[in-house]
Amino acid sequence: MPGRGCYQLLVSLNEPRWVSVGRLGMFALPAGLYVYTGSASRGLDARIARHMRKEKKLRWHIDYLLRQAEIVEVRRVETEERIECEMNRQVLARPGASVVVPGFGSSDCRCPSHLVYLGELRHETANS
Repeated sequence: MPGRGCYQLLVSLNEPRWVSVGRLGMFALPAGLYVYTGSASRGLDARIARHMRKEKKLRWHIDYLLRQAEIVEVRRVETEERIECEMNRQVLARPGASVVVPGFGSSDCRCPSHLVYLGELRHETANS
């Protein structure tokens, strides 16, 4: 199916914030860089474009964070394979990576979270 795949958003939160994440509740998020891993069964480009918009109905966990944070980079992988959790595990395996909001974006899998905190890294360092 065209437009199917996974994506990762590198998200910057400039200062510590309390963020309400739908039914998950309120969380204290430290300033720094985060990676959110998601998928789209169709319309990968449309899903990413939706995330980039500031004005939208709050539907997914990431929508709540993006009200207060900025997307600084997008990685997209067009594929028929379900690789979202594997991509997420690779980010979680990075030195210093941690889960700040358990269950974020991972209600349909066994991952601890699809939002991974990388720490207060510079943007260039986050890609290496």
